Amino acid sequence: MFISPMLLHKTDEPFDHQDYVSELKMDGFRLIYSNIEDKKLYTRHNTDITTRFPELMNLNIPKGTVLDGEVVVTDSLGKPDFEAVMSRFSVFNSDKVNYFAKHEPVSFVVFDVLYHKGEKVTHLPLYQRKEILNEVIPVNTPILSKVMSIDGNGTTLFELIKEQNLEGIVLKKKDSTYEIGKRSYSWLKVINYQYANVIVNGFRKEEFGLLLSYEDGRYAGILELGMPKEERKKISQMPKKDENHKFVFIEPLSCFVKYRNTTKAGLLRLPSYISINA
Repeated sequence: MFISPMLLHKTDEPFDHQDYVSELKMDGFRLIYSNIEDKKLYTRHNTDITTRFPELMNLNIPKGTVLDGEVVVTDSLGKPDFEAVMSRFSVFNSDKVNYFAKHEPVSFVVFDVLYHKGEKVTHLPLYQRKEILNEVIPVNTPILSKVMSIDGNGTTLFELIKEQNLEGIVLKKKDSTYEIGKRSYSWLKVINYQYANVIVNGFRKEEFGLLLSYEDGRYAGILELGMPKEERKKISQMPKKDENHKFVFIEPLSCFVKYRNTTKAGLLRLPSYISINA
């Protein structure tokens, strides 16, 4: 049984408040784990991925339970590796799936419970759902664990994750209900963005995207996020130097962007526009 997950709003700065808990934001992909009629695994978009992660099918999760969490793969330092988990997500071949399940299993990090003993518990406040979750998962293991949740202290936790170059934190109201399929201000994410000056060399002819390079000329990726329509229009009206079937090339522009991190190939992950540099 699929349940559309509750989504988060963003806030720019962390804060400390006694009515909130602070949690580490796991850098993986969202998973709804359902054990109602039988065990099923769903993405946030209702894609059934049960056959892709057989290592999660033997978890000791009681019948009548639906859990919400994140699937992650950790690197040699124990940090979530987004590229690694998405690489595993894209494996369909059954022999390869079984190999990875045995030799390089994923981890399911749970932060909420939606059904318990066959009854919906989304109407309960978060702190009560956390108590139920402690019953469902009494002991953390490498393959199944609960996200660490602390009272308040969002500022301190955010400083710690910045030191470790992790993705960010989540701030949740202790009394928040689980709002199925909604983006709620009761849950707020604070992303640990990185910042850089890059060069805009051109734009895509079809769907919007700016062609970026680093200041030393290395390819940096495509920017699709954050640029207002009026700025996009200015870029599209600039004199072109050249073009091919995919891109229009313009005189280089210096641009300030924010991004999540750099990929193993050296590209900016999810670059977002801030401003054109004068």
